[in-house]
Amino acid sequence: MPRTANTPEVPAIGQLDRKAGGLARQLAHKLRQAVKRGDLQAGEILPSTRALAISLGVARGTVLEAFEQLIAEGFLEAEQGGSTRVAASLADMPLVGADAREGKASGKPLPLPLPSAAFAQIARQFMPLPPVPFAVSVPAGVAAPGEVWRRLGNQIRARGKGMPSGYGDPQGALPLRQAIAEYVRRSRSVRCDPAQVIVTTGTQQGLYLACLVLLGNEDHAWVENPAYWGITAILETLGPKGRMVRVPVDSEGLIVEEGLRLRPDARAAFVTPSHQYPLGMPLSMARRNALLNWARANAAWVVEDDYDSELRYAGHPFPSMQGLDPDHVIYLGTFSKILFPSLRLGYAVVPPRLVDAFCGARMLLDRHPPSADQHVLAAFIAEGHLDRHIRRIRGVYGECRSQLSQLFQEMLPRDLAWLQPSDQGMHSVLWLAPGIDDQAVSIQAARAGVAVRPVSRMYAEGSERSGLILGLGAFTADEFADAARRLASIITAAAPTGRRRVRSAIR
Repeated sequence: MPRTANTPEVPAIGQLDRKAGGLARQLAHKLRQAVKRGDLQAGEILPSTRALAISLGVARGTVLEAFEQLIAEGFLEAEQGGSTRVAASLADMPLVGADAREGKASGKPLPLPLPSAAFAQIARQFMPLPPVPFAVSVPAGVAAPGEVWRRLGNQIRARGKGMPSGYGDPQGALPLRQAIAEYVRRSRSVRCDPAQVIVTTGTQQGLYLACLVLLGNEDHAWVENPAYWGITAILETLGPKGRMVRVPVDSEGLIVEEGLRLRPDARAAFVTPSHQYPLGMPLSMARRNALLNWARANAAWVVEDDYDSELRYAGHPFPSMQGLDPDHVIYLGTFSKILFPSLRLGYAVVPPRLVDAFCGARMLLDRHPPSADQHVLAAFIAEGHLDRHIRRIRGVYGECRSQLSQLFQEMLPRDLAWLQPSDQGMHSVLWLAPGIDDQAVSIQAARAGVAVRPVSRMYAEGSERSGLILGLGAFTADEFADAARRLASIITAAAPTGRRRVRSAIR
């Protein structure tokens, strides 16, 4: 009796989109989904490549490529006789349900890991503001490095210094470290050599590295109140709850006596001594000495975030704390603010005995910074362009600051909103009267095309004050005035009724 050939049926996988191209990839995807749905069962023999190619109207090579891909992935297996079947090992594979086939969710969603909520909140807080008034660090027009940067970039790449290569030094390119060491020695009285400089992707990475290196699981750290939320977010998500000790500030900066009262055995203090963030006052010399005396007596460290130190509009910038005690201070700076944020280049100057530790921690994050822009920045500094750029933008932001002060004096009465006194930096703080919610105002401002950040989020819980951070971006006088009018209107509308009447009377 003659044998009857058992010819496998061609699976119903639908049509391939010939306009989209990649037919082998499309076919592999459709066969893979058919297996997951259970339309193709474990051990089931597939049609020959020739038969399937004829059925689909494609070249046999297309089917061969799709089969080879699925065999490599373990969905299919080839037998010696030449046939191909669904892998037997997939017999226990869970099938996709009807809800999933129809694009509907089935069952309860997977529970998220515990840290995910905190990181999601950080992502929302750190989203960049749109480049509109009063966003911080918008390098437009005369505040941008411009043609000089482009010319240097072309020259450096033409000479091959910025060409792609192997892994780089985790400390950063030596020419840039040499330029940074000379720059901070001359401009900030920092005492270091290039071997102590670690090129970072900005101050945020420098803060993260300092937390990793300096703090053990049981160690505590002083942090200013209010403070840059970059450091508070790190300490809230890295290590045990309660390790961060919020120390209040006054007109002289961090109140060292309060830190000693709250946690004298802290291992590190994170401060912004040149220009307290966000309020703007410098740390007085008496407080600097007290902080360094505490660090020496307790084998502790001071992490100096030299925020906006270059942009002082009256007199000369304050010298760094690092210059007073290089053995106990980690000095952090960045070029992202004064040049352009997308540059993502900063630096940490660390005591010699900590260099290897910082390099090791850095290797676990991103190994080393991108090479090309390091060489461009090194030339930019060495040729004197950075000094000229800082002198230029100091004038630009100084004018913006004066205009901002004048606008809000005219548009808002002092009992409704007032600017924090400060003579340096790329932002101003506009305090709001009690009863005005700065977070609600910032949301309304964003809808009106004005970019501000609420100050209250930078305080420890229970000590909040209502205010707004106004960036001194490079916008025209008309853009500034128009944004100020819109923001003043929003603040007035958010004020309690009694205060609104006061404003109307003054107008």
